[in-house]
Amino acid sequence: MASRKYFGTDGIRGKVGEGVISADFVLRLGNALGRALTERNGRRPVVVIGKDTRISGYMFEAALEAGLVAAGADVQLLGPMPTPAVAFLTRTLGADAGIVISASHNPHYDNGIKFFSADGEKLDDATELALEAALDAPFTTVESERLGKAMRARDAVGRYIEFCKASVPRGFDLRGLKIVLDCAHGATYHVAPLLFREMGAEVISIGDAPNGLNINDGVGSMHIDNLAAKVREVGADFGIAFDGDGDRVLMADDQGNPVDGDDLLFVLAQAWQRSGRLHGPVVGTLMTNFGLEQALERLNIPFQRSNVGDRYVHQALVENNGVLGGEASGHLLCLDRATTGDAIVSALQVLEVLRRDGTSLRQVLSVLTKVPQKTVNVRLQGAAKATVQAESVQAALVAAQQAVKGRGRAFLRPSGTEPVVRVTVEADTAELMQATLDSLSAAVKAAAAA
Repeated sequence: MASRKYFGTDGIRGKVGEGVISADFVLRLGNALGRALTERNGRRPVVVIGKDTRISGYMFEAALEAGLVAAGADVQLLGPMPTPAVAFLTRTLGADAGIVISASHNPHYDNGIKFFSADGEKLDDATELALEAALDAPFTTVESERLGKAMRARDAVGRYIEFCKASVPRGFDLRGLKIVLDCAHGATYHVAPLLFREMGAEVISIGDAPNGLNINDGVGSMHIDNLAAKVREVGADFGIAFDGDGDRVLMADDQGNPVDGDDLLFVLAQAWQRSGRLHGPVVGTLMTNFGLEQALERLNIPFQRSNVGDRYVHQALVENNGVLGGEASGHLLCLDRATTGDAIVSALQVLEVLRRDGTSLRQVLSVLTKVPQKTVNVRLQGAAKATVQAESVQAALVAAQQAVKGRGRAFLRPSGTEPVVRVTVEADTAELMQATLDSLSAAVKAAAAA
């Protein structure tokens, strides 16, 4: 496959005002999408646009709108909405594409553009390449009578809340539970507290006052200790932390112990197996903890790894008729309920399991033992792939894998965006993990300096 100039593993992302994350590029991007959709469908396309709460979203929303309208596309503006809500609304509003303006868990000075197909799924590689090709053509403006129109979508929040409620059985509620929600001053700040209160929970909400600059700043799933401390302070039953755009979820149990995406996969996998809801393999990534793989094996639950990135988890699930997958970072995919990673929907699936089984996060996770895992980033002077392929590095990798065989894993991941090799080792003891990691990373550093 041809290499992509602009798209990374999750759309286009960077620092505001630099390169592709500039108003002029995003204007051309909107125009290219409008032209591509018109050529493909042979009619006036409709595109929905949502965003998170960072201040640059206003600028990029206006740029996308102008580019799309100039190409003859109609635009429906959603305002601040979680990324999965945009996926859902793209599908249910009958739009031809959806756009999210967000840099997810990054600070306010970064931003990005993500796309959804008419089916509410992330664009495949071929479509992204076609869009990049369209960017090479000149900016065009259609005749005045063919210009598109822009309008605010009606009741977007209400539609999405009802979708989330429909992801759990009729009659399910959260009455009697005290829940801390950390909304990361991001796109879930208004939706999540409203939804959980409507479902009967007592909600203590933090990270719910965005000002355009404080998204992910010391709050949300990237700073889980903040949630854990609040759970202990107020004596909550558990806490739920979202990231800035609402597609990642982490939790804390009643004692404030952090619960990551691997933990949540285990909670859902073992319960869904018993209920018959689980189909196909559970899909994790190269970074999924070896302890989770072992725990699923003991339960005779098939497990498969994909490349890092929720798009690759999604691809593996679809190819294997699976419904459950995710990453330790909190990207969870429940494909029998949503077409993409949805933090609120995923949290509700976990709560439905706990309520139905009359158990707690602490009780379910008491039988899951994860192994120590650590990653070292080795910065290079030259190409990362060439360093990884060096004979000395490959020999060190084989030795590392032999050292942890049956007790963990060792692997290398060259970065696709910077001159870095990520060296990861996990083992059933911290001592073995660290010794193996030191040896393997030393080999990579030596090859890089050669």
